[in-house]
Amino acid sequence: MAAVTYYVALPFVWSEDGELVAGEAQERQTASAAIRAAQALANTPTGAVAFSRTGGPSTGDFADAEVIRSFGTVPDADTLLAAP
Repeated sequence: MAAVTYYVALPFVWSEDGELVAGEAQERQTASAAIRAAQALANTPTGAVAFSRTGGPSTGDFADAEVIRSFGTVPDADTLLAAP
């Protein structure tokens, strides 16, 4: 099976403990749609990122996530890419 690329918009909010935590991810069909969604999400919570991830759904093998664009207050790229 061919590799598939997933595009995602991921918001971030401040927890009650004062930590920056990820909200609910929203999958989109294109990179530009993920960017638009992340930009809209950044207006409500603290910030958001648009990222992509490519791999084989049948094997579960995926390349590292690539941040396409970020808006507002979000963790640094190294922290984002280290997340499971």
